[in-house]
Amino acid sequence: MKGKYSNLIIIGVIGVIILILFGGSMFIKLEATERGVMFRQFTSGLDTSQVYQPGFHIIAPWNDMYIFNVAEQKIEEPMDVLDRNGLSINIDVTIRFYPVYNRVPYLYQAFKLDYVSVLVVPEVRSAVRQIAGRYSAEEIYSTKRSEVEQKIIDEAGKKLRDNNIEMKALLIRSINLPPDIRQAIESKLKQEQEALAYKFRLDKENSEAERKRIAAEGEARANKIINSSLTDELLKMRGIEATLKLGESPNSKVVIVGGGKSGLPIILNTDK
Repeated sequence: MKGKYSNLIIIGVIGVIILILFGGSMFIKLEATERGVMFRQFTSGLDTSQVYQPGFHIIAPWNDMYIFNVAEQKIEEPMDVLDRNGLSINIDVTIRFYPVYNRVPYLYQAFKLDYVSVLVVPEVRSAVRQIAGRYSAEEIYSTKRSEVEQKIIDEAGKKLRDNNIEMKALLIRSINLPPDIRQAIESKLKQEQEALAYKFRLDKENSEAERKRIAAEGEARANKIINSSLTDELLKMRGIEATLKLGESPNSKVVIVGGGKSGLPIILNTDK
């Protein structure tokens, strides 16, 4: 019995020693934004069939687990590119991306944990240079900036997606041109804006003139219709109707029927 307890004590001591020596590599905790890839160095090597999910995991001390951060990440890259005319431009871009959750074993297999510097940055730089070379500095700086961004996203995004990285967005933060080129472009843009403003005012004035012309023509047609309907008989009838209404008022007056040239009644106020 005493020997049995001694054996248990020895086993316990060995277990404690193992925990002290290998505990850090045996007990793995994955956070909510992390995924694990197992490498079994004495048996099957890299396990591409399983992605370890967030939580607590126990692994053999001779195995390794590589942890990937699968949350959305952001990097900022300044780079010098040439436009289609060979002009040097400095562009600062921001890239937002994340590893495809269930493909991290293949991402590790191809690029290890250093996929940002080995894959993401070179692919984005290459796409930016290729796309910028299709446009002039003026187009990149002003008129086609969003189009350039979208083309970079399309080309770089496809290459990254093929390698298990999803590009969320790419933004051109700033474009730095030689001072004389930038001044010339800004001057041209200012002139274009002034020309657009002048055209807007001219179109507005022409529209107002057209509105007044149409209103005047409508009023003239209305007067013509009214004049053509005002016959002598109608005027006499309306005059008599008005006279009768005035005759009903309490004020003293003398009404001379047929006293005017047109035969309409003449009203004389006798209160004065």
